[in-house]
Amino acid sequence: MGRNLTEQSITAAVQQTFDTATSERFRALFVNLVQHLHDFARETRLTGDEWFTAMGFIEELGKASRPTRQEVVLLSDILGLSMLLDIINQPGGTSATDSALLGPFYVEGRPEAANGADISHGLTGTPMFVTGRVIDEQGSPVAGARVDTWHSDGGGFYDVQQTETLHGELAMRALLSSDDNGQFWYRSITPRYYPVPTDGPCGQIMRAANRSEMRPQHVHFWIRAEGYQPLITQLFLRDDPYIDCDAVFAAQDSLQADFVRHGPGTAPDGTTVDEPFVTLEWAFTLAADTDR
Repeated sequence: MGRNLTEQSITAAVQQTFDTATSERFRALFVNLVQHLHDFARETRLTGDEWFTAMGFIEELGKASRPTRQEVVLLSDILGLSMLLDIINQPGGTSATDSALLGPFYVEGRPEAANGADISHGLTGTPMFVTGRVIDEQGSPVAGARVDTWHSDGGGFYDVQQTETLHGELAMRALLSSDDNGQFWYRSITPRYYPVPTDGPCGQIMRAANRSEMRPQHVHFWIRAEGYQPLITQLFLRDDPYIDCDAVFAAQDSLQADFVRHGPGTAPDGTTVDEPFVTLEWAFTLAADTDR
């Protein structure tokens, strides 16, 4: 390992300690991580006080995180790392629907729902009727796909941000399955744009950078089917006022959709709606799982 280490030689000394790693991928990841961390410290002439501030920030990330508030995920999102990973791992040379980050508000234990169900859990808002179709790259339907969906309410708040009013119940999220034609559909309420949470450590970054904290109106989807690569994505309101300054860099052109506004009348499910409502339709294309 050596003694009398210098600013330059310490990097190789640390990297050599991973030569006996039991996994080559583990070794490669940490050798490169050490290289970039040390290069960052050298290039910026990082001070001890700055590093202690950074370690305190990391500690605060852990304290702020809980099952319904993923502050570490939010940090990855606002630094663009989550979307970078999506882009890197997007199936190349395919016509699959573009992916978009999971976000900090996905939760396990969401209720299963039948197609056509109202997943709003009784929350008030502009009715929204979502109709989706899951297909393969040849345009054939994918039956039995498991479709997670979740979104905010008309004020821009998710259910996990309303634990007192919802008494811990989940709303505006469900797990559905596509039918033999690859279709799924449900009723809910229309979401709204909102700021990412800024009351935790990530908010300090947003304020210090004086950058937009807004996310445009969107609906989340996580689709899984046997024989296909999973798809995590979002659909965005095309004419949202914040479509060009998404705080987490996810609102790609290919994922911008028309949330069509209607006057009172007949909804896509055949029911009569006596107030204005919104419809959202989309075909989700899955890439084949070539590793199987």
